[in-house]
Formats: sequence, structure tokens, C-alpha cells
Amino acid sequence: MGTYNNLKYVWKRYGFLLKQLVSRDFKVKYKRSVLGVFWSLLYPLLTMAVMAIVFTNVFKFTTPGVNYLSYLMTGLVMFNYFSEASNLAMSSVVANFSLINKVYMPKYIFPLSKCVFVGINFLLSLIPLYIILFATGTGINVYHLLLPYAFVCLFLFTLGFSLILSSVAVFLRDMFYIYGVVLSLWTYVTPIMYDISIIENPTLSFIFKLNPLYWIVYFVRRIVLYGVVPEINAWLYCGLFAVVFLALGILVFKKTQDKFIYYV
Repeated sequence: MGTYNNLKYVWKRYGFLLKQLVSRDFKVKYKRSVLGVFWSLLYPLLTMAVMAIVFTNVFKFTTPGVNYLSYLMTGLVMFNYFSEASNLAMSSVVANFSLINKVYMPKYIFPLSKCVFVGINFLLSLIPLYIILFATGTGINVYHLLLPYAFVCLFLFTLGFSLILSSVAVFLRDMFYIYGVVLSLWTYVTPIMYDISIIENPTLSFIFKLNPLYWIVYFVRRIVLYGVVPEINAWLYCGLFAVVFLALGILVFKKTQDKFIYYV
């Protein structure tokens, strides 16, 4: 009850600020754009088309039993949210230092606003995803009602990781360059374009499964592509990674935020 009251108080006091920050991001992103928000629908389709052509015709990737386009798009939508949100959130504190200097506000509001902003685009990107699912004959099933659990886990994990990133970036500006390399590597160790079954080495397969995004993508694909309820370990791992990283992110951010003023 106490936690609920705290959240209610925070929303009442800073909810308007959060809305304004998210609204500002939308205006900046789509300023002078002819297609505007339509890009949120078109971009995933174009990206999927390019990657599908490359991986099906050049590298000859296949996914036995399921349509490859649906397989690729499902993983891509999940990973793109994490990638874009964490990238934007990383620089959010540094970019808003002038605002922090002028008026008091909780600094976590900046990485949070980026995760929410990209989250709205993520919800819009589900439209082209479902277009692909219907176009390829994959369709939908009643278990799609379980997908919000994976989406919440993805958001909480991303927020926690973003809080850590935004804290580190204040003290280490090289992180802006390092993280680009990390994301590129992360893309390949997450089974987005390929099925993890192609990894025959048990040790390597185990290492790949330590990746939180593996479990979130796996959870979604079990529902979307195979029409089954994910195994209990998938539920547990998704929830565990989300809660652990969120708690770790809050702890790191809280411990370091008072020192931001000396480094930004």
C-alpha cells in the first residue's frame, strides 16, 4: 500500500513533466517530416524487407516449422525497442543538464521519458508486425493475451539497464561510442535472424541463454509463432531479469545522481 501511495504521489507531482518530455521527443523526431508518425509503421516494414532479402537469399537462413518473415519480424520488433530506448536514455541526463540546473526535478525522469517515448513507437510497430503475421498465414491465437507480460518485462529490463547506462555516461563519455559496439555485438548474440538450435556447442548455447533479451524474444515467439503457452522457466527468467535489472538500475542511479553536477 505504501509503494502504491508513493507511485501515486510521484505521478501526481511529475506526471505532467513526463508527458511534456515525451511530447517534446515526438515533436523533435517528426519535425518537418512529411510522413510523420507513419514512419513508425513504415520503418519496421522496410527494415524487415531488407533483412529478409539478405538472410533468406544470401545467407539462406530458415526456421523449420514457422515462416521466416514472421520469425525475423518478431525478434526485430522486440530488440529494436531495447536498442533505441537504451541508446536515447543513455544521453538523456547529459543532454538535459541545462534544464536540471534551472529547476529541481527527479533526474530519473529523463531516462524514463525516453523509455516511454520509444514504448509508444513500439506499440505502433506492432501494427506492421500483425500485418506480417496475417500476410504470411501465421495468424493470431488466444495466447496473444499473454504478450503484455513480455512487453512489461521488456520495458522494466530496458528501464533498469537505461538507468545504469545514463549514470555511467555522465562519468564516462566514451560510453557513447562503446555502447554502439556493444549493441552491434548484442544484436548477433540475440537469436533475431537465426534459430539458436544452430549453435551445437552446449557451453556456447548456455552462454547465449544468459542474455535477458533471449528469454523475452523466446517468450514472444512461443506465443506468436508456435501458438503455445511458454514454459514456466521462460516466465521466471523474463520476470527475474526485469526485476533484477530494474532494482540494480535504481540502486546505481540513486547512488550516483548527487555527483552528476560535478561531471556533466
